[in-house]
Amino acid sequence: MKRLLLSIAVTLAFAVPILAADSSDVMIASLVTQAPGLRPDVLKLALAAATKAEDSGLIPKRNLLTVIDYSLPSSEPRMFIFDLAAHKLLFRELVAHGKSSGGNIANFFSNSPGSLATSLGLFVTADTYNGGNGYSLRLRGLEEGVNDMAWDRAIVLHGASYVSNEAVKVLGRLGRSWGCPAVRPEISQQIIDTIRGGSPVFAYYPDQSWLSTSAFLKQVKQVSGVVANALR
Repeated sequence: MKRLLLSIAVTLAFAVPILAADSSDVMIASLVTQAPGLRPDVLKLALAAATKAEDSGLIPKRNLLTVIDYSLPSSEPRMFIFDLAAHKLLFRELVAHGKSSGGNIANFFSNSPGSLATSLGLFVTADTYNGGNGYSLRLRGLEEGVNDMAWDRAIVLHGASYVSNEAVKVLGRLGRSWGCPAVRPEISQQIIDTIRGGSPVFAYYPDQSWLSTSAFLKQVKQVSGVVANALR
């Protein structure tokens, strides 16, 4: 009997991680199907980073995840907001990048004040306020040297008239911000009220230096393979 119980215990010990991995893969496949344009490997990185931050007590709102894929052109929807508990895509939206980050396709990112560039990495949403860009959501950067100046730079999520399909038709791209992830004004308040108060925002670009050194990615099991795929 003792041998039988030991055998069962060992089997369960190895089975639980496998089941968890299978469940995660199923969720990722389901979410990506709902989010045209978002690659599974990018979503895997976002989930891994958010989970690491949650385990460190940095993310109080665990059921939501925002992914911005800056490797996609600004003329295409590249902000994806998920309800992880319901396995549901809530928003798939256009989002602008910083003036210094590039034209239709971003290729430069910075954490420096005055750079007018977008920052990469993992953020957590904070409180809201009404300012020069209307109803806005503060973002706190969690990655030292990558986006930790976001608060001082006043990098916030806000609505902007230059984020529209009409702008894409005229300019071939969205207008650009001073580094903030700006969205359509018609949807901005709904997005802000959904993700405010401690949910993760993962801003992605295939920057090898950041991906290989991020504190929220480098210790995640098998992340090297995921990073290699995301860099392609």
